[in-house]
Amino acid sequence: MKKLLLLLCAVSVSLAVEAQITTPAPSPASKLEQKVGLTDVTVDYSRPSMRGRTIFGDLVPYNKLWRTGANAYTKVSFSTDVTIDNQEVKAGTYSVFTKPGESNWEVFFYTDTQGGGTPREWDDAKVAAKTTVQVYPMPMAVETFTITIDDLKSNGANLGFIWEKVYVAVPFTVPADATVLKDIENTLAGPSAGDYYTAAVYYLNEDKDISKAKEWMEKAMSMTDEPRFWQLRQQSLIYAKAGDKKAAIETAKKSLAASEVAGNDDYIKMNKDSLKEWGAL
Repeated sequence: MKKLLLLLCAVSVSLAVEAQITTPAPSPASKLEQKVGLTDVTVDYSRPSMRGRTIFGDLVPYNKLWRTGANAYTKVSFSTDVTIDNQEVKAGTYSVFTKPGESNWEVFFYTDTQGGGTPREWDDAKVAAKTTVQVYPMPMAVETFTITIDDLKSNGANLGFIWEKVYVAVPFTVPADATVLKDIENTLAGPSAGDYYTAAVYYLNEDKDISKAKEWMEKAMSMTDEPRFWQLRQQSLIYAKAGDKKAAIETAKKSLAASEVAGNDDYIKMNKDSLKEWGAL
């Protein structure tokens, strides 16, 4: 009888464990991944919601350290070194803590990434970078805390924080330009047509030496049996930027004809717009 009772108790406990109810998390976990230039940026955080509460100055007090989310530390990872407010931050993972204020926030990138809430003992030696950023009032309330990576450029972006009627952004830069220039230098020791083309377009888009871009593009096209309409389009833009309007018009007309054959309406429009701008239509 005693053994039977023990068996029944064991079965009851087992069933109770198996029957546990799963409910939605009040502050669900979120993961944001973004390529910035040549750098992979990842943010792992939890997203609390307002739920009728006043957030800044109440739930999140002004001028007190905040975990910038909920539950475990909010973490940002960079696959390369980055620069934040003239401070070099090595590739790796960092916790993000903030001190929200009415007009400005202090933002800290902290090397200790394990824990929840805020550190019991703050260690300035673990601050990889800190910066102060302006608060931008939002025209409407955003219910759920949101982190963004916006204003993307080839050499940087903004790490944004949005909640209630507040938006703040932390600009950071990445070493894409230095990496690309080094790759160009190394590759052009024995380049292909594609290498010359890629280097020329990069120089065009990044406002670098346009005479170099022109030289490389002409080499690329001379090595290409039948240049495609998008390649001719880029060559025409390089000619125009270099001040060679005649060559720009001639090349744009070739690109227009090729894009009409290909049936690409976008390139047809872009070429016609450029030809009008240059007085050829």
